[in-house]
This record gives sequence, structure tokens and C-alpha cells, in this order.
Amino acid sequence: MASSDGNGGNAPRPVVTRFAPSPTGFLHIGNARTGLFSWLYARHFGGKALLRIEDTDKKRSTQEAIDVILDGLDWLGLDFDGETVFQSAQAGRHAEVAQKLLDAGKAYKCFATPEELTEMREAQRAAKQPMRYDGRWRDRDPSEASEGAPYTIRIKTPEGGETVIQDAVQGRVKVDNRELDDFILLRADGSPTYMLAVVVDDMDMGCTHIIRGDDHLNNAFRQIQVIDAMQGVEDGWERPTYAHVPLIHGNDGAKLSKRHGALGVRDYREMGILPETLFNYLLRLGWGHGDQEEFSAEEAIALFDIDAVGKGPSRFDMKKLLNMNGNYIRAADDTRLAGLVAERIGPQADAGLLTDAMPVLKMRAKDLIELSDGAAFLFKQRPLEIDEKAAGLLNDEARARLSAISQRLRAETDWTIEALEANLKAYAEELELGLGKLAQPLRAALTGQTTSPGIFDVLVLLGKEESLARIDAQAAA
Repeated sequence: MASSDGNGGNAPRPVVTRFAPSPTGFLHIGNARTGLFSWLYARHFGGKALLRIEDTDKKRSTQEAIDVILDGLDWLGLDFDGETVFQSAQAGRHAEVAQKLLDAGKAYKCFATPEELTEMREAQRAAKQPMRYDGRWRDRDPSEASEGAPYTIRIKTPEGGETVIQDAVQGRVKVDNRELDDFILLRADGSPTYMLAVVVDDMDMGCTHIIRGDDHLNNAFRQIQVIDAMQGVEDGWERPTYAHVPLIHGNDGAKLSKRHGALGVRDYREMGILPETLFNYLLRLGWGHGDQEEFSAEEAIALFDIDAVGKGPSRFDMKKLLNMNGNYIRAADDTRLAGLVAERIGPQADAGLLTDAMPVLKMRAKDLIELSDGAAFLFKQRPLEIDEKAAGLLNDEARARLSAISQRLRAETDWTIEALEANLKAYAEELELGLGKLAQPLRAALTGQTTSPGIFDVLVLLGKEESLARIDAQAAA
């Protein structure tokens, strides 16, 4: 997807993308994917990936929400170039562009009152006409308005023809210009509209490629009017390449919503998803490379191109995400995992013991919550809290067997998985029982639960002294 120099030549323009979230609460999973695609495209072509925070809605744009976005992007490993641009700081520049269009005769002052506009829309609704501004001040002289009357600045959109976008994902799309009304650039209070601010920022940041959700496609037709109008007024206004990515749907095909589960990047982090998992999973939502399912960041940068993104919505599958996360957990460094689990367990967690336990613990876990739950038995204090299912296994017969097991294990001089397994198998054969009949009450005594890593792994991880103390406590209960 090469960029021209805008003058009929073939000199490529360095790729510049931008990710422009609004800080209105959390980093939505769909927005995170857009940010990922923008970042990958720039990295693939050796360009710049810029970050802009669209914080013009001061009631909803809090510092906390901004921090959530920045933290989420950092957690995913998306390092954007240069300083973060805050849209609210550019308001003066937005107003300057509106004034330039006004001075060039490409925009005009509209003195229509809110009451007049309401009346206009009601009449259009009654006549079953499209509701759009009727251009009543487009060709009128501002002197016709009362002195000091408030006004907005509206752009003069073309009255005929069509606007065509060669979208990198959607293909050739167009709109009849008669469907575009003269939208507002500057409100009566002097504040810029979204439609103006976005375009000015994109142009000032030098963006060559705008990658965003396809819910913005209609906006693109309007934003192009500002770009085209500014050509000849100010240098550097050239249409970017647009790539409108289909939205993410739930597994049922409906637009992703809270009923499908977590929506924010932070939610998935708290659920125990690793950042590399979410990076990879978002990458595969709508983009692919043959049958390959898992990619490192380096592979993704080398292979990613926007023209491989599909036109149809992708479906978010939580089961597939968790399965992928399990794969990444099993491949992860044990020391790193131990640190992540220790954070969840608390100050009582011993990072060294956790690191030793990871090869066993991580084989069954699909997320860090499961991994932490599976490791918790290592740091329990005696007397152990026994859950209801485990308590059901500890009847009088089981306690008598635990007492006998304690005596056998106390005499064991080789505290290894192999020796412990041989010892208990021999005892099970003496009793003419399956090993499970001994292992289950033993597990309950050692962990307080009915699920854990292999019982011999548990014994080795706890060590001889702690294992015997736990067994004896339940045998005597």
C-alpha cells in the first residue's frame, strides 16, 4: 500500500499512523486491536506510530482514564513514537483552520438559532425527508443577522458529484455529495467539533494512514471535505490512506458487548491473561497468515500488512483465548511466572519456591488465577482450612490411613517423586486398593482441596517436614 507524493510522482511518503483513543473509562478491546494494527503497520514499514488522546470531552476525560489507556498500551507492549498528543491542547489550532476556511470562502457563518434548527428537523421528519442542515445561511450575507448574534462556522460541502474512498480494507466506497450537509466546524462557543479536530490533528501529525474501526467510515467522507477544502489554503493537506477495520463481534455474531464478557484490556489482565496472549489473539481477530496461530511480536511486525485484514467482522471466542493463554503460560519463563503469581498470592509467597514449583503448576493452568489458586497450598498456614469437598474425603477410615501413611513416609530417606510413588504404591497393594483411594484423602490433608498438582509433586514441593506436619494434623483431627 504505497503512498504517493501527492504531485503525480511515485516518491514514497514515510508511513505515519496514529492511534487516537478517547479517555472515557477504559481501553476497549476493539480499540486495543485498532491500536495494535496501527502500531504493527508502522513498524512493518519502518515508519512512525503516533499516539493521540482525544480528550476534548472534559466531563468524561479524566486523568485516571488516560492512565488506564497508557498503562494498557504499555502492558501490551505497544511503544508509540514521540510525545503523546492531547487533542484538547490543540483547540487554538483547530479554530485557526476554521478561520482560514472562512477567510477563503470555503466555510461560512451560520446564525440559525437552536429553535430554528429544531423546527427545520421536525419539518423534515414530518415530510419523511433525511434530517440534515438545509444550507439556509450558505449564501446569505452575515450582515443580515442581528448585531452580536451567536453563530457557528460551517463548511461548504460540494453540492454535486460524489466522494470516493479507495479504502485499504473495504475497497472502493463512495457517497453522493448531496447526502453530505454543511456540517459544523466551530461551535457558537468557539470550540471545535470532533469532525474538525480529528482532521486537523491528523494533518498536523503528518499521518499517511488512518487505521480505525469501520464505524468511522461515514465520518471519513465528511473529514475528506475539510482536507480537500484546505488544499490551496495551507501546505501539507493531502488525503491519507484510509483502512476501516470491521468491528469485533461476540461468539453469537452480535456486536461485542458486556454480556459477552470483559470489554477492557485491564479486565483481561485481571483475569490472568498474559500480555503476549492478548497481543496474539487480537492480531488474529481479522488478520491471518496461512494456518499459523501464534506469533511473536517480531514475527507479527515482519508479516503484518493491512491488506490481509478481512472485510467481515471477526468473532471473539473466550474459550479459544484461554486455550491460547494456556499455551503461552506453559512456554513462559518460570521466574517471570513466579513473580506474577507472587503478586496475586501476597507477601507470604516465596518467589524461590514458586519458581521451583512452576514446571509442575503451569502444565494445567489456563490463566494466572488458576495458576495462583494451584500454588496457594504451598503457603497455607496450619491448621489448614479444608474446603467442603475435601472435608468429605476425610472420614475416620481415611484418617486412620493417613496415620499409617505418615509412619511410612517418616521412615522414607529418599524424598523424591520416584521413591515416594513406589512407597505409596506398595502400601496401596498391601491394602488391595487403587492408588487413588490413598491419594485423594492425602491430597485433602496436604492442600485442603480436592484438586492440585500430582500428589507426589505436592509432597516434594512441600518438603518432608511440612508434609508430615499437615498429614499428622488431619490424622489426629
